[in-house]
Amino acid sequence: MALDYTFVVEKTCPVCTQETRITKTRSRLVVEKRDEDLCVHYKDFNPYYYKIWICEHCGFAGDEKAFTTSMPNKHREILWNFLQGKDMDIEFEEKRTFADAVASYELALIFLDMINAPSSKKAIYNLNLAWVLRSVEGYDDKEREYMLKAADYYNESLSKERYPIDGLTDTAVVYLIGAIYYRLKDFEKCTQYLSRIIGDQKVRTSEPKVYDKARDLWGDVRASKDAAKKVAKK
Repeated sequence: MALDYTFVVEKTCPVCTQETRITKTRSRLVVEKRDEDLCVHYKDFNPYYYKIWICEHCGFAGDEKAFTTSMPNKHREILWNFLQGKDMDIEFEEKRTFADAVASYELALIFLDMINAPSSKKAIYNLNLAWVLRSVEGYDDKEREYMLKAADYYNESLSKERYPIDGLTDTAVVYLIGAIYYRLKDFEKCTQYLSRIIGDQKVRTSEPKVYDKARDLWGDVRASKDAAKKVAKK
């Protein structure tokens, strides 16, 4: 089934500069639902399994942007010095398993740490990995671990980076952090972030969609708190 939604292309690895096969996903995906933290569930296929590309020669792993934009020479030197001589020689498989997908993100996160990548990049890798873990039952603790890391990195990025980044404004990131804490059932932290949006009338005008999402999620938080109180009284 997965092969109906993928195709293979060749890309130049930014580290070893060799041509490597990459699995890309087709655009004809049917959306089934969206979670509060922007995770999209698609019918019969999970594109998050394929977000990270891996060079079959040297083993470098990163997202599409890492392969298609110019890599700073100092970053390439750090990664190449680490990878050369390690005989990675990754076996290419067009179809990825759950384990393959998890391993690809874990590898990519190691490389991000090595080059001291921006917090926003570390955040989205961690969040995407949490979404992969969400797709299979029994990984709640690991999903929670990576969601917490994503929230921390996004919070850090707000003070260090200039938004918009990858289509997200700083206000959208504040909402996203709140949504992550909502899914983690940390309603106090969730409301701390949502209140920064709802309490800003400028956002209501400049980013009405984000404002409305924050307001709707605020209502969900209140409903969850009320439900918890009722359970506690029993």
